[in-house]
Amino acid sequence: MKILYAIQGTGNGHLSRAVDIIPELRKYGELDLFVSGAQAEFTLPYPVKYKSKGLSFYFGKSGGINFYKTFQKNSSKEVVKEINQFPVEKYDLIVNDFEPISAWAARKKEIKIVGLSHQSALLSKKTPKPKVIDPFGEWLLHNYAPVEKYIGFHFEEYDKNIFTPVIRKAIAEADVSDKGHYTVYLPAYDDKKLVALFMKFSSIKWHIFSKHTKQPYHVGKISVFPVSGEDFVESVVTSTGVLCGAGFETPAEVLHLNKKLLVVPMKSQYEQKCNAVALKRLGVPVLKKVKKRSLKKIEKWLDNGKPLGISFPPVAEKAVEKLMKKYGS
Repeated sequence: MKILYAIQGTGNGHLSRAVDIIPELRKYGELDLFVSGAQAEFTLPYPVKYKSKGLSFYFGKSGGINFYKTFQKNSSKEVVKEINQFPVEKYDLIVNDFEPISAWAARKKEIKIVGLSHQSALLSKKTPKPKVIDPFGEWLLHNYAPVEKYIGFHFEEYDKNIFTPVIRKAIAEADVSDKGHYTVYLPAYDDKKLVALFMKFSSIKWHIFSKHTKQPYHVGKISVFPVSGEDFVESVVTSTGVLCGAGFETPAEVLHLNKKLLVVPMKSQYEQKCNAVALKRLGVPVLKKVKKRSLKKIEKWLDNGKPLGISFPPVAEKAVEKLMKKYGS
């Protein structure tokens, strides 16, 4: 069997999960990889046959997506051309981690495709959602990288086709400790604004990882670093707690490491709003924004926040096995 594993490359989570998924897919046939997107710092330790700019979202500096840059960098003509030309017909099965080019190409050419992603889990009516549903957000989840069949990942097994998160080996096998600092990863915020806010907590040591700086710098007890996979993992593993966006992989890893967690869903990002609802149900505190008015809530978390004692079992093998048994033949 010839399998194409198509992976969303906007952000690091999809690629880090793929490291564990790829060996499992290889058990079932000849595997090629396709990565589209332009915002990840993580590099796969496997050869990638196809690469594309895809449809990338670009982070702003005020808590949300920079829509001007997003539209500026994405050419609809190029995307349509790629969809029309992408050779999905060479494969017996497309396994898709929220990757739009291969998803639309497979739909157009009627090639078998199965979703294997966190976003797929949000297609289930049983997963937690905000009280006020965002029609555009729901449309995007169903149409950005459309699939009808799927295996999903979420913080809990909300439905029969949903598994708990894939925890990469760098986290699962890490030597966990507490060196007294707090790790911050809020890629949609300006690091200089974060530094100005966190200076209010003069006794706290912060590690801020930012997409908006290329060189590390230090202000008092605050250290700001460019985003780097190994450095970020080391900081998280040795932290007291983590303040981050309401994405999926990073919060899941922080929970698994039994660290304190505080999340801030990105503005105009419906998936993160859904994740925030699910995390809140687990007992994770949620901030709407990071600004001066948030300082009291952050201080409360610093003083009283506690790890939740949640851990996730290995699921990559079982998830791929279920996908292949159900949809692979």
